[in-house]
Amino acid sequence: MEDTVVNRAQPLPQITPGTVLRLDPPTGPTAASSYGSSGFPPPVEPIDPERPATVNTTPGVGNKSARSAHHETAPSHEPARTVGTAPGTAPLIANDFYFLAHNDQTGQARLFSTALSYGLAAGLLAELYVAGRIDFNQGHITVRRNGPTPTDWLQHRILDRMLTERRHTATRVWLSYLATTANEQVIQRMQQAGLLQEQTVGPRWRRRTVHVPTDINVAAWPWARLSQQLRNRHRLDERDIILAGLVLHTQMDTALLDGAPQAARQYLLWLVEHAWPQMRELLADLGGAVGTAVLSHRTS
Repeated sequence: MEDTVVNRAQPLPQITPGTVLRLDPPTGPTAASSYGSSGFPPPVEPIDPERPATVNTTPGVGNKSARSAHHETAPSHEPARTVGTAPGTAPLIANDFYFLAHNDQTGQARLFSTALSYGLAAGLLAELYVAGRIDFNQGHITVRRNGPTPTDWLQHRILDRMLTERRHTATRVWLSYLATTANEQVIQRMQQAGLLQEQTVGPRWRRRTVHVPTDINVAAWPWARLSQQLRNRHRLDERDIILAGLVLHTQMDTALLDGAPQAARQYLLWLVEHAWPQMRELLADLGGAVGTAVLSHRTS
């Protein structure tokens, strides 16, 4: 499908789910000169079909305020039942965020542990959103009953838990719940895929285990790709817009854009502010959770 011709004098509309955007490779020439007076890439026509209508499987959603929902009890650890729907796939956004949040050579984290855990948890929820299995609305998560079954075991496990724990709908509750195990589970998934390997480092009296990338080029690619795109104001696809939001709301943007002109940060803010509403819901809850964690971290 050809791109829709857009009058550059028109205001920039919001990006919607399924929008496919051209992405120049990091080594390609900057196309900023063709972006018009706004300085940002013009939108293009979505080519993916509209997402199916939401089916609310959690009675009572909408009757509680987002503020009160944040104080719900955490989901239990009872065995989850199996989902029986059609197979499907979704990008592994949490894997890319893990690479972004760690040094591509040493495996050392760029974030403090709580921000890292919340960012990975949000990445896992974003995977299910992109797969068409959940939505975000006014601080709550709605599960789509008739969506495709994830083929990834970790996505499948989280979706099973959500269907088992239908009384828990608050996004903050699920972020906190998933954050307790997100780091270990994402590492396990990446080890199984051959992306990470364990390595023991430190002196004999202070040995510790780190997880280092098996391929430095693969590990460095998300950081290089996202940084380059933002600095040159290239067009981002759905996955990278989500990653940009995760970077911004875990306060990793300063490191990612170190030395970049102010226009790069403005472009990052513009992308996140014009993301589709459901993703802005998730990112707002992530930002609130990380902000609270940062405050506690600084005062403890």
